[in-house]
Amino acid sequence: MKRFVIKGLVGLALLTVCNASKPHGPGTVAVVRVVEAFPKLHFDYPVDLTHSNDGTNRLFVLEQEGTIRVFENAAEASSAKVFLDIKKLVSYGGEAGLLGLAFHPDYKNNGYFFLNYTTKVSGKLETAIVRYKVSASDPNQTDPASATVLFTFDQPFDNHNGGAVKFGKDGYLYISTGDGGSWGDPSNNGQNKSAWLGKILRVDVDSKTKGNYGIPADNPFAGNKEGFKEEIYAYGLRNPWRISFDDATNTLWAGDVGQNKREEINIIVRGGNYGWRLKESIDCYNPKRDCNAEGLIDPVLDLPQADGEHSITGGFVYRGKAVPSLAGKYVFGDYVSGRLFALETQNGKAVHNSIIAEGVGQISAFGTDQSQELYICNHGTGKILKLARP
Repeated sequence: MKRFVIKGLVGLALLTVCNASKPHGPGTVAVVRVVEAFPKLHFDYPVDLTHSNDGTNRLFVLEQEGTIRVFENAAEASSAKVFLDIKKLVSYGGEAGLLGLAFHPDYKNNGYFFLNYTTKVSGKLETAIVRYKVSASDPNQTDPASATVLFTFDQPFDNHNGGAVKFGKDGYLYISTGDGGSWGDPSNNGQNKSAWLGKILRVDVDSKTKGNYGIPADNPFAGNKEGFKEEIYAYGLRNPWRISFDDATNTLWAGDVGQNKREEINIIVRGGNYGWRLKESIDCYNPKRDCNAEGLIDPVLDLPQADGEHSITGGFVYRGKAVPSLAGKYVFGDYVSGRLFALETQNGKAVHNSIIAEGVGQISAFGTDQSQELYICNHGTGKILKLARP
């Protein structure tokens, strides 16, 4: 994301779409309503939502300042308990904070979950990837003494921290990292395979060959002698704030926030180079022209900022049942314009992209429940939203 700024908050009740602007393609627009999912609940700067996949039907919401809250997935839910409070550890502000949560695929048996957050050590900002364990006596509490740091890395500036963590069907943990911030990736981290930044990382949390984690044998730079980070799965990204897997195909999607002209949606593949800072989406960036695009992967969808999009928020391929017209489409949003989109693809190529809602607010994240229904975090109002048929 560019930067979280709370201004001009949009009051939200029911939103219906009836039209799509020409830059996003012709065709019939899927009409949806966007409604409050839990009218009695409010969260402080929500930046992620997920479920524990343990059959309990609970939902977990991350509050950027450093709190995880848990509640029953019921429209009438009236309270959200504190599952974990690490405000004292988290460095919060702008794009920094508690940014990502992923439950271990075998959470029901081992109780492990993983966090991505920013913290300060000796006054310097860094990202920490940390494992915690649920309390042995209370499923709605974390054992605070269980914290185990997998690894950390420096953040030279306070923006472009990435922050997502997701498990693939391979059982490995995928981690999105921004380019380190400032403007224009001054250190060229996106293309530097010896840097943590501007990447999608992949690690084996069930191995301890590198301390508290391991390197999957098929990571593109596993065992290399050039000093490249073995954790790298893909690179050349600017700020992949939110990533997700399609449960049906295991395709990895990323919404990568642009510099000052373009936003992009990418399908992430092993070893892929997505171009930043050589390119900003489909345009040359550094150099401004005649950039060497050999071997670079273009986005599946390019969104010009001139059309109103300024900070893309990656979403999910919709596999729920509440809105059948969205089945199989990648639903994502934009934090600044407040638009909601549905992207249809075939064989990894964009076929049609529609605006399906306007004025949704500051869309900071999407999440799913155990039935694969889709939810939206409104960073400005603190509300959790959901899609519904008209």
